[in-house]
Amino acid sequence: MASWLEKRFKVREAGSDVRTEILAGITTFMTMAYIIFVNPSIMESAGMPFGPVMTATCLASAFATLLMAFLANYPIALSVGMGLNAFFAFGVVLGMGISWQTALAAIFTEGVIFILLTLTRLREEVVNAIPTSLKIGISTGIGLFITFIGLQSAGIIVNNDAVLVGMGNLKTPTALLAILGFFIMVTMEARRIRGAILWGILIITAASIPLGVTNMPNGLISMPPSIAPIFAKLDFSSILNPNFWIVVFTFFFVDFFDTVGTLVGVTHRAGMLDAEGNLPRAKEALLADAIGTAAGAILGTSTVTSYVESASGVEQGGRTGLTALVTAVLFILALFFSPLVAIVPACATGPALVMVGIFMMMSLKQFDFTEWTDLVPACIAIFTMPFSYSIAAGIEFGVISFVIVKFFTGRKYQISPMMVFLFVVFILKEIFF
Repeated sequence: MASWLEKRFKVREAGSDVRTEILAGITTFMTMAYIIFVNPSIMESAGMPFGPVMTATCLASAFATLLMAFLANYPIALSVGMGLNAFFAFGVVLGMGISWQTALAAIFTEGVIFILLTLTRLREEVVNAIPTSLKIGISTGIGLFITFIGLQSAGIIVNNDAVLVGMGNLKTPTALLAILGFFIMVTMEARRIRGAILWGILIITAASIPLGVTNMPNGLISMPPSIAPIFAKLDFSSILNPNFWIVVFTFFFVDFFDTVGTLVGVTHRAGMLDAEGNLPRAKEALLADAIGTAAGAILGTSTVTSYVESASGVEQGGRTGLTALVTAVLFILALFFSPLVAIVPACATGPALVMVGIFMMMSLKQFDFTEWTDLVPACIAIFTMPFSYSIAAGIEFGVISFVIVKFFTGRKYQISPMMVFLFVVFILKEIFF
């Protein structure tokens, strides 16, 4: 079995081994398993039933991640996009008064458009048109973004109405466990212990139980709820309504550039880009994402997208689709072991995300800090991602600033036609949307 997996996913060729890939897949799953319970709670606000959405979340995540594993052979997992699901519930359903059935139809439409664009290679051209300096900036920006998410989930950084964010109460058991988990991971990583992030998550989860931070479930196995109430409930009756297409465009824009940013950032960090800075098999990776979005809408959940938490598996050595395969299998098992999955607290996964952020900051060592016209756009992308809480926004303002800076410093020859196209798209988006 191991030899078949090694040959199928070209594990040795990628400089990895089956054991490392399995550990990486488990690590990726542990850092993103929160979506199994967070997504249904958000979608429930839109009037959708919690149990069926939880089942749909696991199925959509497993399906899309399997596509990534077998089509693109990349260690990238997919699931329902955070932020996009909040827009679905609070912006579209509650804010615009659109039914969740119509919102699912809009997401399905977006997915079909993505599939068509991917087959025409437009999305692939966008990925490969981004200059190397911006790719480094995107990777680093995602590092800061994912660190911010980790610190928030651990309760170390909290909301402060006066200055937006502030320091949380570090005396709480949750914060103390998160800090302890972080230094356990750092120590194990410094000692070259394989699976340092995963071991840290497991140790803190075990320590959380006697402290009452998390509780052991009464049972470990449960049958998953039926998805019948939400399966294939797409409503296209409002397709001629302008609001329907506004929703489609919003989902399209954010999903498009979130996916591009995640693919560029994670694969750049993993050293998967070729000598020209292009992403091999970009078409296959983007197709997995597009099909996953359409399938997710049919199953009954919001937009499926590539997950930045995949970087945690990459940092544990994951380099092939075998990592994604393991993550997908765990999403399927989670359908039956959801009580067990639920015991992993945020204070265990939070420090893991901070560790991943540190790893992704290492991309800066490849940067040429003497070239001002590359430095400024990259820094704008880096700063925008965590401060706006959006990968798409980081790409947008990175591209806009790149074109402007290059143009006014007499380096127009460094601006590709695709970058000009993206510049125009982003400017029009800011003007009209």
